[in-house]
Amino acid sequence: MDPQDAAHAKPLIPLDRDVLGRFCNSLGTVSFLPGQGPASFQPGYAEIKKQTFKNARFTMRGITVQCLFYASLIFGIWTTLSYIYIYHNHVSNLETKTQEAELIWSLGKKLQQQITHGPQQIPRLHMRFEKPDEDETAGKLFFKLGKDFNYSNPEFIDGLLKYGFNTILSKSLGSDSKVPDTRNKMCLQKRYPAKLPTASVIICFHNEEFNALFRTLSSVGNLTPHYILEEIILVDDMSDFDDLKEKLDHHLEIFRGKIKVIRNKKREGLVRSRLIGASRASGDVLVFLDSHCEVNTAWLQPLLHAIAKDSKMVVCPLIDVIDSMTLEYQSSPVVRGAFNWHLDFKWDSVYSYEMDGPEGPTRPIRSPAMAGGIFAINRHYFNEIGQYDKGMDLWGAENLELSLRFQMYNK
Repeated sequence: MDPQDAAHAKPLIPLDRDVLGRFCNSLGTVSFLPGQGPASFQPGYAEIKKQTFKNARFTMRGITVQCLFYASLIFGIWTTLSYIYIYHNHVSNLETKTQEAELIWSLGKKLQQQITHGPQQIPRLHMRFEKPDEDETAGKLFFKLGKDFNYSNPEFIDGLLKYGFNTILSKSLGSDSKVPDTRNKMCLQKRYPAKLPTASVIICFHNEEFNALFRTLSSVGNLTPHYILEEIILVDDMSDFDDLKEKLDHHLEIFRGKIKVIRNKKREGLVRSRLIGASRASGDVLVFLDSHCEVNTAWLQPLLHAIAKDSKMVVCPLIDVIDSMTLEYQSSPVVRGAFNWHLDFKWDSVYSYEMDGPEGPTRPIRSPAMAGGIFAINRHYFNEIGQYDKGMDLWGAENLELSLRFQMYNK
C-alpha cells in the first residue's frame, strides 16, 4: 500500500466470531459453531451447494439452447435470403437473354417487310445486298430485301451481340464507304480562313470491329485537309482480338507519318486512355472521336474556326446516325445536349429564332451540356481546366462532368 494511502485508510474493526456466527445464523445461509472456523460447515450447506450447482447447470443448459435457437434462426434467414438473391439473379439473367433474343428479331422487323412464299408458309425475314451497276458510283452498296441474307444467321447474331451492329454488312463495306454530304445549303457557301489551328485527333478502342475502326481512320484521313491535321493518335486499350494487332499495324502503313499508335500495357478504361492520347498530342486543338464513326465533308474546319476565335470555346459537331442494321447514313436534325434533374443526358431541340440571322444555322449554338466523347478543345485550355476526371474507368458520366466543369470554370 502506498504510504499516503495508508495514512488516510480507516482502521479495520475486528469482528467477534460469536457475533459473526449469530449474524450468519440470522440470515439462515451458512451456520458454524462458536469457536470453530468457517470450514466447519453443517450438512445443510452441502445440500444448498448441490442445489446451486444443479441450478447453474440448468441455467447454462438454457443459455446453450437459446444460443442454438438464435443461431438456427439466423442461419435460416440467411439461407432464405441467399436463395431469393440467387433466384432473382437467375430470373434476371434469363430475362436479359430473352430480351436480347427478342431485340435481334425486333430490329429486323423494323427494317423489313414480311415476304410470304405461299398461302400456308410462315413469312420469313430476308435481306440481300447487291453491288451497284457500272453506271452507278463505284463502291456504293444498295441494300434491298430478298432471300440472300437471313437474320437468323449465327454470324449475324454473334456480331450483333458482340459489337452492337451488323458485322456482315460491315465486312462487305470494307475499309471505305461513301458518306453523303448532308450539310445545310448555307454550309456549302461557308468559307474558312486558310490559317487555322492544327488538330490532333484522338481515337481510343478496345476490341473494336476491325472494319468499323478502319473506316473511322480512313474517313478522318481522306476528308481532313492535311495542313490542319497534325496527327491521328490511336490508343489501343489492351485489345484481345488478333486482327487488331499485326493486321491493323500492316493496314496503318498507308497513314505513315500521320498516325501514332499507343498500346496500353494494362487496361486503363476509356477516360484514362483518352488522357494518355492527349498527353502525346502536339496539335493546337484536341479532337476526341469514337472508334466506330465516320466524318463528313468539311467536318473539322468549323470546329477549328470557332476555337480560333475563342480559345476557351469547347465545340461539338452535329452528330448524324449510322443505322446499326443497314449501316445506312442518316442525317440528324439540329439539336443540343441537355440533362434533367436526375442528371440524365439527353438531346434537346433548338429554337428556330436561335438559327435566325445572317449566318443562319451555320452559327455555333450555345448548349448547356455536351457529348463527352466527340468534341474539340484547345489543348492548353484542356490542361488548364484539369482534363478528364482520372478516377473514371468507363464512359457514361464524362459528358456531364466536363459540361459542369466548363461552366463553373468560366464563371
